[in-house]
Amino acid sequence: MNPERVGRDGFLRLRFERRGCSTFLAQSRFTLPLQALTPLETDDGTAYLMLLNPTGGVLGGDHLATEIIQEPCTHVCLATPSATRVYRTAGRPAVLETVIKLGEGSTLEYLPDHVIPHADAALRQSLRVEMGPGSAAIILDSLASGRVAHGERWGFSEVDSRMEAFISGKPVFLNRTKIQPAAQQRAIGLMGNFDYMICMGLFAEGRNDWKQVAATMNAELETVPQVRGGVSLLSHGGCVIRYLAGSASDMTRMNMKLWDAARELVVQLPAFDHRKY
Repeated sequence: MNPERVGRDGFLRLRFERRGCSTFLAQSRFTLPLQALTPLETDDGTAYLMLLNPTGGVLGGDHLATEIIQEPCTHVCLATPSATRVYRTAGRPAVLETVIKLGEGSTLEYLPDHVIPHADAALRQSLRVEMGPGSAAIILDSLASGRVAHGERWGFSEVDSRMEAFISGKPVFLNRTKIQPAAQQRAIGLMGNFDYMICMGLFAEGRNDWKQVAATMNAELETVPQVRGGVSLLSHGGCVIRYLAGSASDMTRMNMKLWDAARELVVQLPAFDHRKY
């Protein structure tokens, strides 16, 4: 390893397996600044795990790679203890790469907190979820316009984000978001008075009730008047909810309501305890 890259190149690899009625963390390997806490087991046998960056943020030039393997019939819930802060850079962007592979009949709930790019920050991130037959996933991706209280709304240099979902090797969702505030006309769009952009994807193979799922999620969106959004059906295998929020509290409230509804509809399990363990 190049000594100059210590603390800049982070790697995390987790592998989960099924034992009886529970999901266990069978393998864990990491290099700082990536880390993971010991998972907790919920009442339904789900492995609940916090993904950490103990340095408190991501710097330009950092390269953080995460690989998560779920063996067949596992159920994993992944979260973060707080938002991901991306600090200013005068050179290279920060790079975050995550790949999650789901074995046959496995379930993933991936709900990290939002990304907050500071002034002059540059970020390139990607999330790739590869799902086996009979698997299901709830995936959340959210972005703040910046440190609004510090007057840094749309003050970052660039955010380039890519999210992909595949079922049995076939793509069901490909999304690319690239925002360069300085190069775009502020008078047109840029989310109006909203400061948080959120995308939640629900994916599962073999279901034929996605229209009903989409209708239920649309109804949930209407319960928080400060949020604006809608639900889109995919050609097969799921639906995607996109919405905007004006405050972090409105975003968090909406995220939790949609997560609860998605958990019941897609995973057939009751609402999750939302506290950070």
